Amino acid sequence: MLLKPAELYHNCKTELFTFETTAELEHLAETIGQERVLESIRFGVGMPHSGYNLYVMGSNGLGRHTLVREALIKQSMEAPTPLDWCYVANYQHPHNPTTLGIPPGMGSSLRHDMAQLIDNLIKAIPAAFRGDEYQRQAREIQDEFSMRENVMVQRLREKAESLNIRLMQGPTGFTLAPHKEGKMLTPEEFNHLPEAEQKQLGNAMEEMKQELKETMSHVPEWQREMQRQFSRLNRETMELTVTEFINELEERYRSNAKISAYLAQTKQDIIENVDMFRQAGESEEKNFTSQDPEFTRYRINVLVDNAETQGAPVIFEDNPTYQNLLGRIEHLARYGTLQTDFTLIKLGALHRANGGYLILDAEKVLTNPFAWDGVKRAIRSREIRIESLERQLSLISTISLEPETIPMDLKVVLIGSRMLFYLLKQYDPEFGLLFKVSADFSEQLSREDENELLYARLIATLQKREGIRVITRDGVARIIEQLVRLANHNDKISLKLSSLLDLLQESNYRAEQRGGSRIHRIDVDAAIQAQIFRGNQYQQQLQEAILNGTLRIETSGVQLAQINGLSYLQLGDHAFGAPTRISATARMGGGEFIDIERETKQGGPIHSKGVMILSSYLGQRYAKNQLLSVTASLVFEQTYGEIEGDSASAAELCVLLSAIGDIPLRQSMAITGSINQHGQMQAIGGVCQKIEGFFDICKARGLNKQHGVIIPSSNIKDLMLKEEILEAAEAGLFNVHAVDHVEQAMELLTGLPAGVPDEDGLFPEGSINYLIQLKLAEWIALRLHYAGNTLQQGGTAEQ
Repeated sequence: MLLKPAELYHNCKTELFTFETTAELEHLAETIGQERVLESIRFGVGMPHSGYNLYVMGSNGLGRHTLVREALIKQSMEAPTPLDWCYVANYQHPHNPTTLGIPPGMGSSLRHDMAQLIDNLIKAIPAAFRGDEYQRQAREIQDEFSMRENVMVQRLREKAESLNIRLMQGPTGFTLAPHKEGKMLTPEEFNHLPEAEQKQLGNAMEEMKQELKETMSHVPEWQREMQRQFSRLNRETMELTVTEFINELEERYRSNAKISAYLAQTKQDIIENVDMFRQAGESEEKNFTSQDPEFTRYRINVLVDNAETQGAPVIFEDNPTYQNLLGRIEHLARYGTLQTDFTLIKLGALHRANGGYLILDAEKVLTNPFAWDGVKRAIRSREIRIESLERQLSLISTISLEPETIPMDLKVVLIGSRMLFYLLKQYDPEFGLLFKVSADFSEQLSREDENELLYARLIATLQKREGIRVITRDGVARIIEQLVRLANHNDKISLKLSSLLDLLQESNYRAEQRGGSRIHRIDVDAAIQAQIFRGNQYQQQLQEAILNGTLRIETSGVQLAQINGLSYLQLGDHAFGAPTRISATARMGGGEFIDIERETKQGGPIHSKGVMILSSYLGQRYAKNQLLSVTASLVFEQTYGEIEGDSASAAELCVLLSAIGDIPLRQSMAITGSINQHGQMQAIGGVCQKIEGFFDICKARGLNKQHGVIIPSSNIKDLMLKEEILEAAEAGLFNVHAVDHVEQAMELLTGLPAGVPDEDGLFPEGSINYLIQLKLAEWIALRLHYAGNTLQQGGTAEQ
């Protein structure tokens, strides 16, 4: 069937567009064509049970991240704002910092209040110890001790006097010396005394020494008692001072039990570390503040601050490493060693998204070591544990922090490809338990009248969002037609928003270069041609190789067992088609078909399958009741890479039939299509690019009204050919034929009828099938002849 020019390009129905420019169109509130995804997101977000996290799948460029983020932000507005999370010192176990989950916005105020409290105490505590009341009570304690000491000394002195011994007190302690008649005796004078008197004084000296020793043994106990009194005074003074300043905080945060408990513990710790505050306040070398290392233990590490958050947070982590997801503990180099404390605990994406939604790129998570296991562990346990990889892998044994875990309540949204989703489903047993909701993006939008207008509104929405020029009605129509072409289906519109956005931006650039205030059809055409030009260098080189004869492609005359097949090539964002020479040979044999591509390991499995199908067709068509006495070979000429796909199987069958029946084929035509075992033509991909690739070669050599392409009828709906082909078809210079069966293609390629078998299974003379049937009959006869001769010779030899 020869296709009419109107069937080669399916125009946008501009008569349905009542607007002049996109400025008149109402903008869309959400992306079109993704109702299934939006419903999945609503369901996953609304399910309160564990495991209902989402995997959003689809190809790149569909606007997955934008749609998911916008949908989650809309949902988050209705959710409560999550808690602030802080790490504070654990005074009993310093290596196990404690968490505080407090109302949003309270974390930063608590941090400020604690810093102010410490600054105030650094000044107030030394001042309290310098105060009159403290000094008075300190003097009383000191005076009491001095009085005890004086009473003790006086008693000893009086007893010593009664024994003619003098008690003297010096800087180093007490000294005893004998005296007589009020005069201390020197050693010489003592030696001149009568022996009885010396003995008496000696005994008195010994008695006083023993008395002094016993009395002095009570002094340390008195000193300890005095120290206890001073400690009690210091503590009372400290309690009064600290209580005076901390009462205000306790009153302010009385409604929060966790903060009240923390303040009570902090108060006791400050009281127990009074000397640290006194030394800091009395230091003349440095002005101490709450930010100095000595007071680190009283800081508040606000890990998550939701003071500015409205509703639930929506977080996208672009670099999902293990530490970026679960947090980390940093270290500082001090005095040649690495040190850390709870203030060096840093948050991860799970902390930031806690109480809301975390969006991750699935492939990035899986390619970052340990990140995937960390995410699953957090989802499964519903808590965030900050643990270094070195410790987790037992690579270090040094003492480090073990922060208290934080309860986790969030939805994780993975965005990835369909292939990755099915691989995870197959090979990760935990994946299906943790990600129970899948959201599958639609690749195309049905091309209905109302949908074309809806797509026009989408274009208007993107145009306004990107701040580009307004687009005229014919410009919108051309954009839609280009997106239809990208969908490879004329009744579908591609939903690849990246391609649409690129086209809008480039069309705006072309309009700017032209000096226009609006984007017209000519600007869109210019943008499309510029995109093609930037990526078609290899295509041009391939065409040049064909035109200068380096690659042999015939576009005129007839050839036996040679045909122009059409191949589809994708290089980055640029796709194009090119003709490929396919040839075959056939000879008498035993039904063997040699695929040279497969034998040389250049053919892929799908290509090999196509060759096997066409061999099955030959068998069922021509050898139901007899042997298929043919040996044939097939090859793609001048190809040096892998051949894959079955879209050339129709061309391969045609060239085989030509080789078997000695039927020349027109070289002015090319053919593409897949066949089944009954010879029926099946749809293939890239049909527009394939037709255009052959057209470009024919045009370069000069169109002669004989050039054309044969495609499957099922591909008519996919045609969105470039304007040059439409003009050539209108002038009758280039034809596109659609067929349902390979025999219809052979009729076009040979100019002969296929032929219909009679009751005996014989085809009419002069038909394609007659010539093939005749040749196969000749080969069968020859095989029987040669087989008979062989048997006869074998029998003679036996005789």
